Amino acid sequence: MRIRLILGIWACKAGIMISRLLGKGGTSMPGKLAFAICPAILSLLSAQVKKDIIVVCGTNGKTTTNNLLAAFIRSCGHKVVCNDKGANMIWGVCCAFAEQASLWGKLSADFACLEVDEASAVKVLQHVKPKTMVMTNLFRDQLDRYGDIETTVDFLRRALSLSPDTRLLLNGDDPLVAAFGENTDRECLYMSVDEDTGLGVDDAKDGRFCSFCGAPLRYDYYHYSQLGNFSCTGCSFKRHEPDFKVSEVSLHDGLTFCLEYNEKKEPFAVSYRGFYNVYNIALSYAAALISMGEAPDYQAVLAAYKPQVGRMESFTIGSKDVILNMAKNPAGFNQAIATLLQDSREKDILIAVNDNESDGQDITWLWDVSFESLQNAGVKRLVVSGLRADELMLRLKYAGFAENTQIKCHELQQAVDAAAGGDAPVCYMLANYTAVFPIQKILKETEGQSHGA
Repeated sequence: MRIRLILGIWACKAGIMISRLLGKGGTSMPGKLAFAICPAILSLLSAQVKKDIIVVCGTNGKTTTNNLLAAFIRSCGHKVVCNDKGANMIWGVCCAFAEQASLWGKLSADFACLEVDEASAVKVLQHVKPKTMVMTNLFRDQLDRYGDIETTVDFLRRALSLSPDTRLLLNGDDPLVAAFGENTDRECLYMSVDEDTGLGVDDAKDGRFCSFCGAPLRYDYYHYSQLGNFSCTGCSFKRHEPDFKVSEVSLHDGLTFCLEYNEKKEPFAVSYRGFYNVYNIALSYAAALISMGEAPDYQAVLAAYKPQVGRMESFTIGSKDVILNMAKNPAGFNQAIATLLQDSREKDILIAVNDNESDGQDITWLWDVSFESLQNAGVKRLVVSGLRADELMLRLKYAGFAENTQIKCHELQQAVDAAAGGDAPVCYMLANYTAVFPIQKILKETEGQSHGA
């Protein structure tokens, strides 16, 4: 077994190196090769983590939450294994461990922070036994891969059955997530935005019925999608009193809020865009606190943190601000639209939708996106692109944008040039999974050229 482990690590490290020399990510396929050589590689390496393994699951916000968590823990001087590029299936998790291991199979790590895809959680938890699992939210996503939302819930329940001692840190505002804390002996902690922010929008709600009795949920207030202060109209299921309370939320000139826990109240102020980042930051900080038992210098970490590809990523093209955001389901698109509505400037907008395998080939979810809200966004130029540009144009036509007001560009380079070349002071680019990476590459090259690089 020892020889197989060493050979698996060597093969994975070599695969990572070769992939990166070829301009690839090297974050997944080398892990598959390592598994073929040593099927126990992930079990053997993860067992060497000295303190806590933390898994982050959920539809939206996994990458940001997980990477912020790893940054908080590293800021306290700990060594961390983290799949920070977002390779969240079992091969990507394996790559993260193998890359940090020595050539002789030794791993020097205090913590592991692992973003794990919900459908892959069962496979990962067969090998990795996390002390803590963070759940961000559960939304409808990639219908042809996940099916309905109940299928995603079942994936996570099956995964947790393999690790009965794992404690849960739950987004208590999401009834689908909060339901994991019911009827269980495991330790469960909750984080909630404990006030009516006035930001709630009437968008699609996936968890509108009780997970236990099927009755409709009633809301005192909600923030977006099904997230809010809920209670069941037919049984006792309701939002728990949170262990970590968020209050005093403001989206003016960045993002500010307060987080209360253990009779302490910490103020947060960041330049990030998007209300959803309140959940990402609060959950990551709460997970760091309960895992380490000490408070990191969160303001320094947040100031230094660089978002991953397409997480409200900013570029400057000439004198124009360009903001790229990945949105891959109705909840993500609606929050991206809500964020750009907070910007009072006139805007050029690019929307790109692909239907490759990793995007999900069923795009009927476009009809649950509140594109109608863009009528109030001060849109000067609207560009559509991607493999499903025609269907996107039709959806936008029903949202009130006549065909002759839309610019269709099937090639992403042309679409980026058309959107960034408009005369509005800011351009927002919203793209789903396989569109966002080539758009980011184009923007980096264009930004470099505009600055003489």
